[in-house]
Amino acid sequence: MGRLQKILIPFLGLVLAFWFYSARDTFKPEMLRGKRVIVTGASTGIGEQMAYHLARMGSHILITARTEAKLQNVVQRCLQLGAASARFISGTMEDTAFAQHVVREAQTSLGGLDMLILNHVGASYFGFFDGDVEHVRKLLEINFLSYVAMATAALPMLKESEGSIVVVSSMAGKVGFPFTVPYSATKFALDGFFSSLRQEFTIQSINVSITLCVLGFIDT
Repeated sequence: MGRLQKILIPFLGLVLAFWFYSARDTFKPEMLRGKRVIVTGASTGIGEQMAYHLARMGSHILITARTEAKLQNVVQRCLQLGAASARFISGTMEDTAFAQHVVREAQTSLGGLDMLILNHVGASYFGFFDGDVEHVRKLLEINFLSYVAMATAALPMLKESEGSIVVVSSMAGKVGFPFTVPYSATKFALDGFFSSLRQEFTIQSINVSITLCVLGFIDT
C-alpha cells in the first residue's frame, strides 16, 4: 500500500498540474469593450500599461496619479490605441477626500463604474526599519486607507453593474521580507481587508468580484 501511494500521489499531482495549465482561457477582449474603468497610479509602470491594454479593448478609462503632464500623455496614447474615452484627474492619495472625489468623477463623467483597479503606491525606502512611525502612518494612508475609501465609495456603482475590484498587491503582503517593513505592513493590511471583504460579499450574495494581484519583484 505504501509503495502504491508513493506512485499514485505524484501521478495525481502531475494530472492536476496538467489540467490546471492546459485549461482553456475563457477571457475575450470583447468582454471589456465599453466597460467603465478607473485605474489609479496610471502615469507610469504597471498602471500605465494596464491603461493601454484597456484602451486596446475599447474601454472607457479614467486614470489618476500625481503628475498631470504624464497623465496627459497616457490619455493621449489611450485614445490613439482605441479607448472608447479617456480622461484623467491628478492628485495625491494621501488625502482620502481626493480618493473619493475620483470615484464621484466616474459617476459624473462615465455614468457609473464597472471596474476599479487600485494600483497606486507611496514612496518608501529599502533598508532596516528606522523607527519612523510617521512614515508608516503616511504610507498606510496612501497604500491602504485610500484603497478602502475608493472601494467603499465605488461599491454602490459596482453593485449596480455587478462589477469588479482589482487590487494590485505584492508578495511582501504575504511574506514578511526584511528591509521593507513599512511597505510590507501596508500590503498585509490590503490582503486582510479585501480577502475578508470578498468572503462577506459571498455570504451576502453581493455579485462584485475582488481580485488581489500578488506580484513579485517588478522592474518599472
